[in-house]
Amino acid sequence: MPCVALLLAACGTDTDVADGEAAGQQADAVMPTGPAIDVLAFGDSLFAGYRLDRDESYPARLQAALRERGLNVNVTNAGVSGDTTAAGLQRIDFVLDSMAGEPDLVLLELGANDMLRGLPAEEARRNLDTILQRLDQRDIPVMVYGMRAAPNLGGDYGRSFDSIFPDLADKYDAELVPFFIEPLIFDRSLVQQDQLHPTAQGVDAMVEQTVEQVEDRIDDL
Repeated sequence: MPCVALLLAACGTDTDVADGEAAGQQADAVMPTGPAIDVLAFGDSLFAGYRLDRDESYPARLQAALRERGLNVNVTNAGVSGDTTAAGLQRIDFVLDSMAGEPDLVLLELGANDMLRGLPAEEARRNLDTILQRLDQRDIPVMVYGMRAAPNLGGDYGRSFDSIFPDLADKYDAELVPFFIEPLIFDRSLVQQDQLHPTAQGVDAMVEQTVEQVEDRIDDL
């Protein structure tokens, strides 16, 4: 029996090997460093995490992905399911004033509900313009998350709606994040049964598509 014990000690037990691998993985992991960066994710259900656990929402998964890359980022989820651009305009000042300090970056994601309800594209443009104006007055950098109109709404509506996001991003010198739900269009297994909202796996695909662009923007702050 003592010989067996000595051999196990010399060779290492399975537990020892597992512990060693875990330690190695922890050593390889990138730890967040530097001053804290506060990001406000301001949007609708695509940010809120409709029918998902809190840690499965886009802002939560984006924060995790950025921190894995070594960025000391805190992403506040200010997504509200069902919000139109008008509803977002009504609450933007309240949300900003409720924070401990001004965010270092705002991710602005609104417009999908306007489109789905067939609201005038000009109205969505006007509301988003005002939101961006208020953020600009506070000197807060912004990333505008673009959206596209559903084909069944017609070409005229589509052109009017789709142009809102690049036009306003250019006007306010904000960075445009192109159609971040595109992974859901090509893989419907990433969409919930309502055929509108992402599953947890869908959120991960959206984060994978956008994390590098967000990381680059944060690096430029």
